Amino acid sequence: MNNRITQLFNIEFPIIQAGMIWASGWRLASAVSNAGGLGIIGAGSMYPHILREHIQKCKVATNKPFGINLPLLYPDIDQHIQIILEEGVKIVFTSAGNPKTWTPALKEAGVTVVHVVSSSKFALKSQDAGVDAVVAEGFEAGGHNGREETTTMVLIPAVRDAIHIPLIAAGGIADGRAMAAAFALGAEGVQIGSRFVATPEASSHINFKEAVVKAQEGDTLLSLKKLTPVRLLKNNFFDAVKDAEATGAGAEALQSLLGRGRAKKGMFEGELADGELEIGQVSALIKEIKPAADVLKEIWADFESVTKRLSQL
Repeated sequence: MNNRITQLFNIEFPIIQAGMIWASGWRLASAVSNAGGLGIIGAGSMYPHILREHIQKCKVATNKPFGINLPLLYPDIDQHIQIILEEGVKIVFTSAGNPKTWTPALKEAGVTVVHVVSSSKFALKSQDAGVDAVVAEGFEAGGHNGREETTTMVLIPAVRDAIHIPLIAAGGIADGRAMAAAFALGAEGVQIGSRFVATPEASSHINFKEAVVKAQEGDTLLSLKKLTPVRLLKNNFFDAVKDAEATGAGAEALQSLLGRGRAKKGMFEGELADGELEIGQVSALIKEIKPAADVLKEIWADFESVTKRLSQL
């Protein structure tokens, strides 16, 4: 396909692998990029020196474009930016913060900047900040979500009507059917997270991957809304949060319950009972662990099949 997203990133397919904490290191990013999509290294769970290591290994593993996902509210953001520039990475997806803060400096260095939003209001602010494209991520998505709880089906057309720059859809997309629906709503590319968690190349623990493919409808829920809303797979930790929220626990009490390193404990170390397990609603549709390249090719083949069928109606 040749459209604004494939041209912007110089990729074959308008499929972007999301930059997920504890899942998207250099192995996954390079595998997706080598298959014709855009692989993303998730810097949110990396110390600066670890990020540099992953960038350097990714450059060895692929000669195709890849990017970095950078949550702007995380510590060491200035060090992360410096490493990205020193290593010559040319694509950065920012999230969880004000795009005006770093977009000008990144653009001045020749970096293509994309910002992740959860509303048309923030999509407009991102466009005004000078980003090259936005990812509009619906309520179905795993990880941290917007407080508006707007579904992808509503969010994508709303953002499409509000902005003129390229639009990437995210949230609830794991196959070609959902990709075709996103395009029908006005997207020009898709960002996919949960489906790429269930791949051998993802750095998340095998216990977590197996929990993802076993998930059923209703097994995830948005939680910790008084802190930063996050979609979690239900487990003992989720139940503890639910009980605390039901008794009126405030942000401070919830932060104490969350503690430090709980996401690493769950997704990277495989502690399924008491870890934080971030995954999207679409996990209910994921039935097997398979190589990232196969996932991408299957999504694209399904997309072509669906769009062909629709054109014949």
